[in-house]
Amino acid sequence: MSSSKVVLPSKGPLLSGKGWTAFFVALIVVCALAPVLNMVVPAGSVLHMSDYAVALVGKIMCYAICALAMDLIWGYTGILSLGHGLFFALGGYMMGMYLMRQIGRDGNYKSDLPDFMVFLDWKTLPWHWAVSDSFVATLILIVAVPGLIAFVFGFFAFRSRIKGVYFSIITQAMTFAAMLLFFRNETGFGGNNGFTDFKRILGIPIQTQEMRMVLFALTGLTLFGFFLFSKWLIGSKFGRVLQAIRDAESRVMFSGYNPLGYKLTIWVISAVMCGVAGALYVPQVGIINPSEMSPANSIEIAIWAAVGGRATLIGPILGAFIVNGAKSWLTVAYPEYWLYFLGALFIAVTLFLPDGIVGLVRKWASKEKKVAPVEAEPGEARREAQRAVAAEQGVEPPSLTPPLAVEPKGARA
Repeated sequence: MSSSKVVLPSKGPLLSGKGWTAFFVALIVVCALAPVLNMVVPAGSVLHMSDYAVALVGKIMCYAICALAMDLIWGYTGILSLGHGLFFALGGYMMGMYLMRQIGRDGNYKSDLPDFMVFLDWKTLPWHWAVSDSFVATLILIVAVPGLIAFVFGFFAFRSRIKGVYFSIITQAMTFAAMLLFFRNETGFGGNNGFTDFKRILGIPIQTQEMRMVLFALTGLTLFGFFLFSKWLIGSKFGRVLQAIRDAESRVMFSGYNPLGYKLTIWVISAVMCGVAGALYVPQVGIINPSEMSPANSIEIAIWAAVGGRATLIGPILGAFIVNGAKSWLTVAYPEYWLYFLGALFIAVTLFLPDGIVGLVRKWASKEKKVAPVEAEPGEARREAQRAVAAEQGVEPPSLTPPLAVEPKGARA
């Protein structure tokens, strides 16, 4: 009795040759070219990269990390979260607490306590500020706090088999409740104003041009690192199970897999990525307040992923740059119409670009590959190409059967 063995498809390279070329070009631009254009090229030159441009691109790269995290949970696992703004803000608050402690006695009240605590007549630091003066502890909290909250929330939600629009609603409710909590002064997070007026990081002045470029390059390296990690994760067996859960969760369960562990793991990874993005965002922007937890911010993260193209990894990154670049221009040129543009963009993408910009480009490229070689391919290969084109256009394929050869009467004895 012979048993047949199931052979899985061979795992391809992490990136193609062109992909690695584009990756290293982007790496050089962020880590070498941008610092030169900002710090070496004179301000009057056309090639000069202003401090505003550095801050804007650095901020958008933080948003791109969030969009990439959204793609892992939504594009590859089929779970639409409308609460990722919470994890982004939590990472920002962890970094903000450290930066507030770094101010020392340089605040307006010349006290060891942050200014807002002196204003509210606090005498000592609350318990959750105990290790906020340690940079190492802050780095741990940036990962641990969003990850722990995501784990607890995700465990109960996924164990209860909550999915679809119901899951999206409770994630939005979660971030809205957290926003209301952080608005309260007694929580010790600065209330409505949040944290601002940062002075130093690791004892180094934060407003210097050199420190801004260091934060800019560090954000770019983090984005590239998360992209490679996501690419590797999706190409692994774990990533294939995630995509199977997205397409047919019931069949995955019948095959002997428990989706809870897979969904919970990718949910926590996605939350941690957003927390790291928030931590990089705060020192570059110079402020963090509860408005970062607003449901509208979480919805924007989903829009970036949808515009660029879900389940593509590179698409959400492009979507973050396109949408936020347009937002930066429109909020200056037409500030009263920006929200209408955002709503129209989301509707247009949903109706006309379900696969996003990257999906549209791939569709055009596949059409050119199929149509171009039709005339040059003889025989059966040509007929297969014609059938593919006809099926994609939704028409009946032409008669592809060669005419029968009819022998004249009397040709055979």
